[in-house]
Amino acid sequence: MSGAEFIFYRRYEIRTTRKHQFKESKRMKSKFLIACLAVSILSSQVLIAEEKQHSAVSPAHRHSWWTLRNDAVNERVKQGNVDLLMIGDSITHGWEGGGKKYWDKHYAPRNAVNMGFSGDRTQHVLWRLEHGHLEGISPKLAVLMIGTNNSNGTDNTAEEIAGGIVAICKKLRAECPNMKILILAIFPRGPEPSDQRQKNSEASSQASKIADGRMIHYLDINDKFLTKDGFLSKKVMPDYLHPNEAGYKIWAEAIEPKVAELMGEKHGK
Repeated sequence: MSGAEFIFYRRYEIRTTRKHQFKESKRMKSKFLIACLAVSILSSQVLIAEEKQHSAVSPAHRHSWWTLRNDAVNERVKQGNVDLLMIGDSITHGWEGGGKKYWDKHYAPRNAVNMGFSGDRTQHVLWRLEHGHLEGISPKLAVLMIGTNNSNGTDNTAEEIAGGIVAICKKLRAECPNMKILILAIFPRGPEPSDQRQKNSEASSQASKIADGRMIHYLDINDKFLTKDGFLSKKVMPDYLHPNEAGYKIWAEAIEPKVAELMGEKHGK
């Protein structure tokens, strides 16, 4: 082999080696990027799974009288002619007690169904919505006020309570896409400002972010129940949690303009 031939083949060998090394480098980089992407996806799935695992967003059933009331509400829903849903816990349930006078005035004429269950938390509402409460109906509006029972002790954080409220809204939107939703801030509880009140306030604020001003709306009427110093009077909530007749009057009058608006009425009742 001549010197010129040796130089030619040597240069060819070097170029070939470099091309191979370049291709190998690209292949390794691609594998690394794919591996990083896989880890990222898996991490996201783990975070989502963890988010969905907490109690406030996990539908849960209760027993005894609760089951009977659940069946009774479902029977009412089967009859049809439902335009308004009032969804919540004992505070909403109380429209049948201390609030009956104002229920009969404001909501019975609007074909309302009381879906308030004493002691309920967000997870219990989710279960109910999955088991008959929404079957075969297309209401105009759902008024939702839930979460105070989730705030007891360390049962749920503000973020978890908000997640439960948002999950309920998403379920309502999925099952009744033409129905509007009015989220009410969790009502104040206790005679004076407290950590639990603050937790509920934070939960309400976070949940309000789902409101789009079109199908989902948010309203905070808590100042209607409180003094200027933030104290809650026994004159409206004797046990500092559940309204009496005066408290239900305040509630009904405070939300009436918004309810009338969202139900498409020209004037409030």
